[in-house]
Amino acid sequence: MALMHVNCYSKTLHQHISLDVLLPTEFEGDRFPPDYKWPTMYLLHGLSDDHTVWQRWSSLELKLSGLPLAVVMPTTLRGFYTDMKYGPAYFTFISQELPELCEQFFHLSPLREDRFAAGLSMGGYGAIKLGLLCPDRFSAVASLSGALDVVGSTDCAFDYDTLLPEYSIIFGERAQALGSENDLFAVAGRAAESGARLPKIFMWCGTEDKLYRENRRFNECFGEALGIEYHECPGAHEWKYWDQHISDVLDWLPLRTRALPHLE
Repeated sequence: MALMHVNCYSKTLHQHISLDVLLPTEFEGDRFPPDYKWPTMYLLHGLSDDHTVWQRWSSLELKLSGLPLAVVMPTTLRGFYTDMKYGPAYFTFISQELPELCEQFFHLSPLREDRFAAGLSMGGYGAIKLGLLCPDRFSAVASLSGALDVVGSTDCAFDYDTLLPEYSIIFGERAQALGSENDLFAVAGRAAESGARLPKIFMWCGTEDKLYRENRRFNECFGEALGIEYHECPGAHEWKYWDQHISDVLDWLPLRTRALPHLE
């Protein structure tokens, strides 16, 4: 894989934004068709991380070897992939502007069936949100240890008020957030009733993870209606488990082909 470091200006965020991109690389003697458009996974970081974390804390690049897949990893700081109440419109950026920019910069496919999203913790929230609110743009989304009940729709939410001192800046008052587009339980309920064509959904969470209860509850509520492929096993909120289970996500992705294209 070739690692590209990108710093570009976002009209949505009104600021420069950093992202890393992994692109399949030709080996000696190999040649890719020059007009080939790569399927792409938008891979999202967690609350305390940035666009470099997947390369630093996982063996992602090795796992991608031989796969016809590009990976885009943006930075959105602690914004929870949300159009913040008092701050940048991060969800609009990752759902609309980011794919458009990357598809201009690189040979990435603009087709729904070639566009995926995944993430861990806060990034799992962002990936599921992309799938449920933008089903016309993403064909598969995956969450590892997702922070899925951040607005407290259920009785099993983690203590996000302590974790997020900037909670009201991101979401506004909790009463306003409940039932909104930032409430994944409400969004999932509406998506299940809509009859719309939804993306494939993959979820994994460790049984010792602090977010396990809300992951299990989400699957209990919507697993059948949304066709979620849900997995749980021993594991905590730690990188050694995310590194292990990102392999499951890559194996699960509905790539139209799993072979690299070669120019004859």
